[in-house]
Amino acid sequence: MTSGMRVSRRALLGGAFATTAAAVASAVPMLAQQMQTHMPPGMAPKAKGPLVFLDYDKEEIDAAYTQALWAPNQADIAKRNSQKNAAALARLGSPRRVAYGQTEIEKIDVYSAKQSNAPMNVFIHGGAWRAGRSADSAYLSETFVDAGAHFLAVDFNNVIEANGNLTILADQVRRAVAWVYRNARRLGGDPNQLYVSGVSSGAHLASVVLTTDWQKDFGLPVDTVKGGLCGSGLYDLHPVTFSARSNYVKFTDEVVESLSPRRHLDRLVAPVIVGHGTLETPEFQRQSREFTAALQAAGKSVTSLVGEGYNHFEFHETLGNPYGLLGRAALEQMKLKPAR
Repeated sequence: MTSGMRVSRRALLGGAFATTAAAVASAVPMLAQQMQTHMPPGMAPKAKGPLVFLDYDKEEIDAAYTQALWAPNQADIAKRNSQKNAAALARLGSPRRVAYGQTEIEKIDVYSAKQSNAPMNVFIHGGAWRAGRSADSAYLSETFVDAGAHFLAVDFNNVIEANGNLTILADQVRRAVAWVYRNARRLGGDPNQLYVSGVSSGAHLASVVLTTDWQKDFGLPVDTVKGGLCGSGLYDLHPVTFSARSNYVKFTDEVVESLSPRRHLDRLVAPVIVGHGTLETPEFQRQSREFTAALQAAGKSVTSLVGEGYNHFEFHETLGNPYGLLGRAALEQMKLKPAR
């Protein structure tokens, strides 16, 4: 005889309910867990960790301030620009190198136009504040020299050499611009046609220059700088403090306050061009958009440029082309036309 166990309907239903409830309870955390939304192309998002800024977790904010992750062709672009540098030097000759300060690095590469009393564009290179030299910018000079302007590329310490202190870099580029203004005539330039440009971390430093109180700090005219171009820059340092850049930059409260140009728009008197590429990191895009919006709200003269289909490094290249997005805008700002 086959034996069996009799199970009541109540017990059966109770067990089924308990099993279902347990399954739902275990699923709730998974259903509630948000996935990462700010990761570079090709990187699978993970479950989002604790938020550190806006809707970024730590991994996302680190990625959002690391351009290489969003530009897989960075090495190829660097090779291309190196080739263009050599071609520019072969055509224009080596720049005149002049000192604006006492230390060895405090020098400016001057690429001179043929015209005397010419407009001047002071260029500040990028490199996440920790890399790059003025010599890397030789290929950009032709845009300006051929149009009749002097192109002056500034050398300054990187933040590693400055023991993490961004204030040293800001002081150097400000002093460089002041030196150019005071020595414009002997350089063959017009001090009343002085402009500044920069890309990436150089755009941050260029915006620091643009928000300098020239009269108070240097005894120069309030409108020492007549215009500026900022390509793919950072204009509020607060969110950057949450990123991996804080591993090599000392983001004190004083540094964040004094070197966040968005907080000092009252000092800005010159027209500004602000641009970024649509394939850049979400933070570099947001910083550009919000800086532009802040300038507009403050009643400042600002031109917004958005490069469709450009990543960070491709966008910067357009400054080296008089018909490129940044190159054309820079010349128009200086009231110059591309050479024919």
